[in-house]
Amino acid sequence: MTHSRIAPHQGQASIVTVTLNPALDLTGQLAALQVGEVNKVNAAHLRPAGKGVNVAMVLADLGASVIATGLVGKESHAQFSALFAQYGITDAFVDIEGSCRINVKVAEDSGRISDINFPGSAIHPDDLVIFEKRLFMLAEQHTVFVFAGSLPEQLPPETLQRWLTHLSNQGKQVIFDSSGDAFAAGIRALPFLIKPNESELGEYLNAPIDTLAQAKRAAVELSQTGLSHVVVSMGEKGVLWQSAQQTLHATPPAVPIASTVGAGDTLVAGLTFGHLQDWEMEKTLQFATALSAMAVSQLGVGMKDDNTLDELIARTVVTSL
Repeated sequence: MTHSRIAPHQGQASIVTVTLNPALDLTGQLAALQVGEVNKVNAAHLRPAGKGVNVAMVLADLGASVIATGLVGKESHAQFSALFAQYGITDAFVDIEGSCRINVKVAEDSGRISDINFPGSAIHPDDLVIFEKRLFMLAEQHTVFVFAGSLPEQLPPETLQRWLTHLSNQGKQVIFDSSGDAFAAGIRALPFLIKPNESELGEYLNAPIDTLAQAKRAAVELSQTGLSHVVVSMGEKGVLWQSAQQTLHATPPAVPIASTVGAGDTLVAGLTFGHLQDWEMEKTLQFATALSAMAVSQLGVGMKDDNTLDELIARTVVTSL
């Protein structure tokens, strides 16, 4: 579904989302998980996913023109193609042998999420060569790239860093959301914007990030390495955005939590969309934080209700630190 109420600029180029380790997500909702017992699921759905795929879905819902690329097991590609056709997303994925990995997510009424992530198909070096050609070809016509999610085991973090460096050297604006070794390698390429959560940032800096003050110190430290924009998501504690000019903090509105699956990806989509509209940082952060709050109040990813989003935006408070 496309929400034309929030329409991109006339003739605007497409956003390219990159998902290098996509999955089929099986999400189940239940009252409380009883380990070692038979659990009855109240609601469930299976869909193509991966952080970059989630970002693409939300952006398409907002009315943006989106191209989705990455590596996908060819036995699962038809399911991704069907999803992209539903959302009007251009499919530019590269096939690899086998099927996609499966992620099982159990969402409890308390908001707790338990993940069981299975391994995916093996990647051949030739697959990376083909994907690199696809990526650099897309870079000839498009400027904004969103790299989101983990890396397959056979994809070296150094290769990711080289791709991001190539794009940055070409003046592309890369929005980057990953974790672990991939995060460490990716930020060395100095992407335009990074979006770790507090846990991912703490792991990278080998220091706890439990408070807003700690998050601000960490974001300032990263910005001093040459990163233009550092956005830290902190759950109910809100979202911190550090740029060279200012530090902003958004306090999300209280909402009933159905599932936190895709909330961070929705935040990335909101930040990307606001940037594409040339909005001021305050408006972009307010919009993205409210959009993410709406995501945790529902099962599944995407825009469900414009009126609800308007009400959440009005209740999202942005302050300067």
